Amino acid sequence: MSSTVAVHSLWTTAAPLAADKINAPKIEYAQLAPVLIVFGVAILGILLEAFLPRRFRYTGQVGLAVVGMAAAFAAVVALAAGGYATTKAHIAAMGAVAVDGPALFLQGTILLVGMVGVFTFAERRLDPKAHGRHVDSFAAQGSAVPGSDQEKDAVRAGFTTTEVFPLLMFAVGGMLIFPAANDLLTLFVALEVFSLPLYLLCALARRRRLMSQEAAVKYFLLGAFSSAFLLFGIALLYGYAGTVSYSGIASVVDGTAKLNPALADSAGNDALLLIGAALVGMGLLFKVGAVPFHMWTPDVYEGAPTPVTGFMAAATKVAAFGALLRLLYVVLPELRWDWRPVLWGVAILTMLVGAIVAVTQTDVKRLLAYSSIAHAGFILAGVIATTPEGVSSVLFYLAAYSFVTLGAFAVVTLVRDAGGEATHLSRWAGLGRRSPLVAAVFAIFLLAFAGIPLTSGFAGKFAVFSAAAQGGAMPLVIVGVISSAIAAFFYIRVIVLMFFSEPKADGPTVAVPSPLTSTAIAVGVAVTLVLGVAPQYFLDLANQAGVFVR
Repeated sequence: MSSTVAVHSLWTTAAPLAADKINAPKIEYAQLAPVLIVFGVAILGILLEAFLPRRFRYTGQVGLAVVGMAAAFAAVVALAAGGYATTKAHIAAMGAVAVDGPALFLQGTILLVGMVGVFTFAERRLDPKAHGRHVDSFAAQGSAVPGSDQEKDAVRAGFTTTEVFPLLMFAVGGMLIFPAANDLLTLFVALEVFSLPLYLLCALARRRRLMSQEAAVKYFLLGAFSSAFLLFGIALLYGYAGTVSYSGIASVVDGTAKLNPALADSAGNDALLLIGAALVGMGLLFKVGAVPFHMWTPDVYEGAPTPVTGFMAAATKVAAFGALLRLLYVVLPELRWDWRPVLWGVAILTMLVGAIVAVTQTDVKRLLAYSSIAHAGFILAGVIATTPEGVSSVLFYLAAYSFVTLGAFAVVTLVRDAGGEATHLSRWAGLGRRSPLVAAVFAIFLLAFAGIPLTSGFAGKFAVFSAAAQGGAMPLVIVGVISSAIAAFFYIRVIVLMFFSEPKADGPTVAVPSPLTSTAIAVGVAVTLVLGVAPQYFLDLANQAGVFVR
């Protein structure tokens, strides 16, 4: 009885003290405006889906998504112009989010990619009309079993899955937080916020629905494994440093933190630090698609609806590399002698496996998937440089690569036969004679992937490889150049197939897109050529934005 009274008296005496110390959270809403706008538009999109009559949903959702992305991009530009990328860079939202050059540069890139992605999602002219109505790339009713009467009824009624637009906005919102996260819990929450909508979007293809659902299940299961590794790594790092904030962990690693007696024991345990950092790194390398965590990439790229593949291939890489850079350069710079050799091995494997396996592919989407794996290896070469030039070269490469990828997948949606998209390479034979413009545009994107001069791919590769060479990673540059040569073989093989093969009598047709997809492809070509012919302004921009706030 006496012990109960003692405990009760402890509660009553401790309570006022605790109440005095609970401060209201201080949130800088203006500096978080891009993220808040995107999430606000996503929630508004769900309300539109619930309350708008079905015939108005498509127009409402597309308009809302484009306006939301444009407003968020304007907010990013305003923050950068206000000095938050340089002199006013700081940690916002009580230590959860960094507002600095790399964060704003990557957020701007993701928003532009998202806006072009909306155009490809909204395309409704490529397939023939079904029951007198235009149809898009997405299932009439996502919840219907493929081939069931319910699905046939939904198609007959002209249903369309306009929920894809709020899902896209939620994915973009998560991607905006991911490279700006300044503590490990925010990083994990952002990862889940952008991954879950992508798992759903991958399963919503209108044609080949079983393949699409298989791709989504593979992505979901492997993504769950990678999230588990990441979370376990976060737990170990917390056990090591007693905090999840990036600056807190960094100060324990470099020995400048004042340790209490409880932490003094665990902070001396390098096993917790090294294993925790390795597990968090594995979670991020999975999202990047680096070997040996790349197994999901070809199947998911092939099975997902092509507009989703294009968006995912471009935007996920930007977000994941941003998060990886911040982890390595802000939290673990003191450990670079430990993580650099590991990343050397990962980068070499990624470049060689991506380039060599791509040579054997017979499907355009799988070919582009292995190409994206090889590009992840090239970007890792810039990450390994551990110099300011390394950061700025990676930022530039991500911006250049994302628009080439979006444009290439937008072109893939145009080449069609009776079964939908004709993705088998043999069907592309003679495309240059049947549709010279489409083949020429695709050739520009392939040459950019190959890193041919006067394209953005050359400027990006040159920046990344020169940063790696200056950072003492010359053998990596040699492997990168060899991998680029192997990759150039299969890109040029596709160009030869399109322009120097006889078109087949039963070959595919090239659909005439609406202004939406035409705009997406035109933006891709423009960015590819401008960044290739006059890259200096954008390299300077990436250079100014390349300093992390600590």
